[in-house]
Amino acid sequence: MIIDSFPVPVCQPVRNYRVRIFRGSANIGYKATKKIYYYGFKVHAIVSDDGYVLDYAVTRASVHDAKETVELMKNTHPANRYLLGDEGYLGKQLHDRLKQMGYELWTPYRKNGWRQKAQ
Repeated sequence: MIIDSFPVPVCQPVRNYRVRIFRGSANIGYKATKKIYYYGFKVHAIVSDDGYVLDYAVTRASVHDAKETVELMKNTHPANRYLLGDEGYLGKQLHDRLKQMGYELWTPYRKNGWRQKAQ
């Protein structure tokens, strides 16, 4: 299974701080790959190896990827026990929590960050 998220901006970045639409629901988030701030929402999705969406959630833009992962995994019937994620899902706490739930999270290594020890 694969887990990832993508932004859903509701306005151009120049209007981030004066936009009125979705006030109270949306907020400002950061898109690290493009190095920009945006106002809107974020969609978190779990996809099967075959490309089928198993579960998804729409959150405010500022919600971190790792924070929504555990909730999504609670609602997902596992196609297998392996979960592939990007750098947004790094962290010992998340890895440990998913391991308790019966999943093994695979993420790329970071030069200066925590590394999961090989078993």
